[in-house]
Amino acid sequence: MVQRLKAVFWDVDGTLAETEMAGHRLAFNRALAEAGLPWQWDPPTYRRLLLVAGSRERLGAFLAEVEGVEPDGPRLDQLQARKQVHYRELVGSGGLALRAGVARLIAELAAAGIPQAIVTSSGRIAVAALLEACLGDLQRAFSFWVCGEDVARKKPHPEAYRLAIQRVQVDSSQIVVLEDSAQGLGAAAAAGLSTLVTLSQVSATEPAQQFEQARALLDGLGEVAEPISVLRGPACPAAMVTLSYLETVLAAVPAAGATEP
Repeated sequence: MVQRLKAVFWDVDGTLAETEMAGHRLAFNRALAEAGLPWQWDPPTYRRLLLVAGSRERLGAFLAEVEGVEPDGPRLDQLQARKQVHYRELVGSGGLALRAGVARLIAELAAAGIPQAIVTSSGRIAVAALLEACLGDLQRAFSFWVCGEDVARKKPHPEAYRLAIQRVQVDSSQIVVLEDSAQGLGAAAAAGLSTLVTLSQVSATEPAQQFEQARALLDGLGEVAEPISVLRGPACPAAMVTLSYLETVLAAVPAAGATEP
């Protein structure tokens, strides 16, 4: 097979690691409790709030909902800063780990000289904490990061992916995106990128029709001892995602075109 793949873009939360429920949600709850606020986000509440992209934006939307007025900026900034501290502590304590197959695939792509980048709505502080704790030296495989601070409009808007395309200087037809959510898939598709969706603990509960734009829909990236299932898309003979499989995904027939959010 002639190699067409020239770059891979990775989402972070839910894709690299299952950070949402055991990481970000707990950090939000600790920040709310620390501020003396009477609310805690249970999993159903947090799933609903995940529709709001960005930590600060999520806090603002929730407070506006329960208090009936828009929270002021300095208050939000303070809550967000404390949430970041708690998230770093959770990550640093070893409470979060990479999903199966993530380190293996990053290393394989790096050995093949395929440029890789982070494209996420998360803040740079949270990304740095996770990569330092879970990837160590392997984080050098990423050529650059596009984080929430780098764009005016977060996923599902395609701005972050468009910026990443500009920075990597590779034609969009030669890039594969690894995402876990319908919002991330929508952002990548609107930027004209082929996407492999690896369902996370959160997105596995979402309706399958939300992922129709994906070139492949899987329940993970897989390891030898943890084979994956392909829910839609090209067959995966090795039962784990490899460089060869990403080439196959890129060559697959595109899904229906996306419309910009």
